[in-house]
Amino acid sequence: MPMIAKTQVERIQTGIRLEKRLVKVLKALAEHKDLTLGDLVEGIVLHAFEGKKPFSDDTIEVITRLKAIYDLDLTSEDSHLLSDRKGE
Repeated sequence: MPMIAKTQVERIQTGIRLEKRLVKVLKALAEHKDLTLGDLVEGIVLHAFEGKKPFSDDTIEVITRLKAIYDLDLTSEDSHLLSDRKGE
């Protein structure tokens, strides 16, 4: 297999807040794919920016199972409609 040159980038630490169950699913998926959480999120975003599907059908099946495990019932329809619970 030929070597693929990696693109060097400058990464920064962020302080984003995400829904708790969503983070659990993302962490579990990153573990399943043997990626860091940051690498997984970068891949998702880069695909989305180009209008490409970030996951294969097999990975979507894994995500569906993880969503059930972590009781994640949010969908894209919930995007931009989430708010923090009072006191948080």
